[in-house]
Amino acid sequence: MQVVIHAGAHMTDEDRLIGCLRGNAGLLARHRVHVPDPESYHRLLRDLMHGAQKSALPEDARDSVLAATATPEATQRLVLANHGFFGTPKMSVGGARFYPAAETRLGHLDRIFGPDRLELFLGLRNPATLLPALLPETPFATVTDLLRGDDPAHLRWSETIARIRAALPGIPVTVWCNEDTPLIWARLLRAMSGTGEDVPLEGEFALLPEIMTPAGHQRFCAYIAARPGLTDAQKTRVVTAFLDKFADEAAIEEELDVPEWAADMADTLTALYDADLDEITRMDGVRVILP
Repeated sequence: MQVVIHAGAHMTDEDRLIGCLRGNAGLLARHRVHVPDPESYHRLLRDLMHGAQKSALPEDARDSVLAATATPEATQRLVLANHGFFGTPKMSVGGARFYPAAETRLGHLDRIFGPDRLELFLGLRNPATLLPALLPETPFATVTDLLRGDDPAHLRWSETIARIRAALPGIPVTVWCNEDTPLIWARLLRAMSGTGEDVPLEGEFALLPEIMTPAGHQRFCAYIAARPGLTDAQKTRVVTAFLDKFADEAAIEEELDVPEWAADMADTLTALYDADLDEITRMDGVRVILP
């Protein structure tokens, strides 16, 4: 069985990917894809991973997860999602690294699902917007406190992924930029569920009403309805074209309020993030979903 581990990152899709897949649960079940309710496994997997730090896993660890999630015997692909798989928001940065415990925690999951083939899915986000967004979810008062004094310019997603690949080279990694999510939503759904373009999934354009003007969204829906059979690549081009004309700028713009940062820090972090993505696209065993 293939087991998809969608580990966030924090402050990215806010569980909407797993929610959209669960909205297609009946259809996916016919393709032997099981997307259980996260409430059925969040606490169980957390407890199993915590226990694995101190002692051997129970022999029935895998069976207990499959039972809790009511996974049918015929399942070929199990999709599990939790932005906390690699730690809480306050643990998401440390030592100038994203998710210092990522490879350890993924290793625990790999042991729990011993005979299965794991795949990791991870949405990335520009540190310039991620760090301020994380702050209210932590006990820290400032971004500097959250980083424990480390320079935010030292953070690299490529470093996190390299650690995971070095520790667990048999687990393929799929990543994407959260900033691109509205453009690649359908492809993310298919990649995570393992389905092809011939499988019609509901909610392929679920994010567009949030970032497109009502008039533009109405025209977009009419355009798509009149053109059945578009490929995912063609749909991406259509979404891009409509956003060029009808994007809701107020919804897209993110206000940054980090008093301790120099005026050019956000621009610096954004440039480093773009360069880091180029580095990630060259990594072996890593699939990057781009618009």
